[in-house]
Amino acid sequence: MLIVAALTMGNLMAQERRMPTLDDLLPGGETYRYADNIYGLQWWGDVLVKPDIDRLSSVDLKNGKETELVNVGQVSDILKKNNLNISLPSLQSVQLLWPGETKMLIRTRTGYYTVDWKSGTIVAKQEMPRGAANADFNAESGNLAYTIQNNLFVNGKRLTDEPEGIVAGQSVHRNEFGINKGTFWSPKGNLLAFYRMDESMVTEYPLVNIDTRVAELTPVRYPMAGMTSHKVTVGIYQMATGKTIYLDAGDPADRYFTNISWAPDEKSLWLIELNRDQNHAKLCQYDVESGKLMGVFYEEQNPKYVEPQEPIVFLPWDNTKFIYQSQRDGFNHLYLMDTNVKVYPEKHQVGNSTYNESFKTTQLTKGEWLVQGILGFNTAKKEIIFASTEVSPLQTNVYKVNAKTGAKTSINTDMGVHRAQVSASGTYLIDNFSTPSIAHQIDVYDTTGKGKAKAINLLTASDPLEGFILPQIETGTIKAADGKTDLYYRICKPADFDPNKKYPAIVYVYGGPHAQMIHNGLRYDARGWDLYMANRGYIMFTLDNRGSDNRGFEFESVTFRHLGVEESKDQVMGVEYLKSLPYIDADRIGVHGWSFGGHMTTSLMLRYPEIYKVGVAGGPVIDWAYYEVMYGERYMDTPQSNPDGYEGSNLNNLAGNLKGHLLMIHDYQDDTCVPQHTLSFIKACVDARTYPDLFIYPGHPHNVSGRDRIHLHEKITRYFEDNL
Repeated sequence: MLIVAALTMGNLMAQERRMPTLDDLLPGGETYRYADNIYGLQWWGDVLVKPDIDRLSSVDLKNGKETELVNVGQVSDILKKNNLNISLPSLQSVQLLWPGETKMLIRTRTGYYTVDWKSGTIVAKQEMPRGAANADFNAESGNLAYTIQNNLFVNGKRLTDEPEGIVAGQSVHRNEFGINKGTFWSPKGNLLAFYRMDESMVTEYPLVNIDTRVAELTPVRYPMAGMTSHKVTVGIYQMATGKTIYLDAGDPADRYFTNISWAPDEKSLWLIELNRDQNHAKLCQYDVESGKLMGVFYEEQNPKYVEPQEPIVFLPWDNTKFIYQSQRDGFNHLYLMDTNVKVYPEKHQVGNSTYNESFKTTQLTKGEWLVQGILGFNTAKKEIIFASTEVSPLQTNVYKVNAKTGAKTSINTDMGVHRAQVSASGTYLIDNFSTPSIAHQIDVYDTTGKGKAKAINLLTASDPLEGFILPQIETGTIKAADGKTDLYYRICKPADFDPNKKYPAIVYVYGGPHAQMIHNGLRYDARGWDLYMANRGYIMFTLDNRGSDNRGFEFESVTFRHLGVEESKDQVMGVEYLKSLPYIDADRIGVHGWSFGGHMTTSLMLRYPEIYKVGVAGGPVIDWAYYEVMYGERYMDTPQSNPDGYEGSNLNNLAGNLKGHLLMIHDYQDDTCVPQHTLSFIKACVDARTYPDLFIYPGHPHNVSGRDRIHLHEKITRYFEDNL
């Protein structure tokens, strides 16, 4: 009887271990599994605060002991007592923006409310009408900016009255150059800088909404490469006078204004101006009162492109010095500029980059790795805390550099991808990270020591797919098509992998700028669909080709003026490696990607039809002449100045090469990569007598989200199952 019972228990355990479904693996799935987290974890000065659903607690950094500050019932009572009909189901979204003060900020759809939990009062409130968007709150002053349709409002006052085709207070330049907002409060909240974008001269692209009985035209302003683009100006609203001035920057046509930042004294505004060719950047300072240009204090040029991504940051202990980020030596690094020491702006050259400096400049970081961002400062020690790829291009780790001596010290160099939140003084940081085997861990570090000095562990999450049958995952490097550059790859093999069998392989590809598919995160960033397909008996392969992110300017810009060509050569090197493996069926190789990856998928199917037998291209760029100005012209120049490059990258010209099975998927409301790409390709294939397949997702922009995402991946899966 005991033997029978043991066998039965073993069978039950075996039955419990199953392969995850698409619903388990993909956002939008009914049973989607994600790693545990502590939502809303934040610094209150140097006090660590942990929000839970029902309470806010401070955390002792020596022993991890939690002490309740306030609970949700108390806060709800304060709101109710002050006749505010606000439902507050948890405290995980509140913000503690005032160190040492018992005040929290509660944001709702109707406004911003500052609650003092100790006194039991509503200290301040800023309410917004229905339809308000792009809200921007300044904690120092309590002022609130927001937009309604095309217009900008501050504290309920309407600042602009824009006609159709002009918008104020919103993000501009299609969110390129690090732009993600349209309003910028001065440090004390006395002034508001904002973008005003005139796109009335930009061609309207006809998108269609099919949700009405008779479909409605919902056009978007979409400046395609080489065509007339919008014009942007920068306004400054003065709270004290109620007046608005606009920077006297001259004709804004064919120029980009990016990376806005305020001087600490609020007397001047800094920004980076970029020409339309995107090969000449200028750091400009403007007077707040007059709007006049005070000077151009740094210029950088490159025959390919200059791509400023970050605004200058003034040192909190010295308002005369700021940090400028540049990849002029080939990698993004930190440069300290001293406004007290002016120099004659002689032209300097590093490689192909030329630059002029008007202030004494010290390079703070250097090496064949890049700074990924400034995280904070330790004012007492005069240190800048930053994230970088110094350990590996697959990782993000945290370092500090002394602004005076240039001495650089690691805070953590452990395996993984680390995201840090630095406390007000810079003494501590919260380290959120994952590794190939750790789903999510949160530690707190003391930054003041030499090397790693962990204070406490707040969370070590279990693998959300623990207990499921999962693929085997390997990483490594191969040489690029140039024969010298190392490229990172990832392979997912079935859990029951048999080296004596022959497996079909699917390449998942992106390949474009500002994206990297392989990191030292959980399972090396293998996507849910990769795991799913590996479990179904496919070898899943991904390669970060030249042109992708985090490897420096030369690595990325090798694709300049001929997107999709060099990248495809590298991807073929990846397939050659696959073919060298004894368990790969070289006659059954497929490829899938979305957006730039859709372009790559189509490119590979057409340029190398003897290699790739099945492809699924989602939201693909087909003809770069149909893509938008900022991104397209940075990497391709204009169709007028680079006709050969555009012709060589136009996949419509290769439609006759299609031999295998190719499924084109496009979103009907795609305002990033407009449907014309896929439709023009289908027409080219009809003309060439080749036969791709087509599937449309109505109601979605540039990708498929929500429950429909499961449908999308089931559709992709079926296509490979049927044809590969």
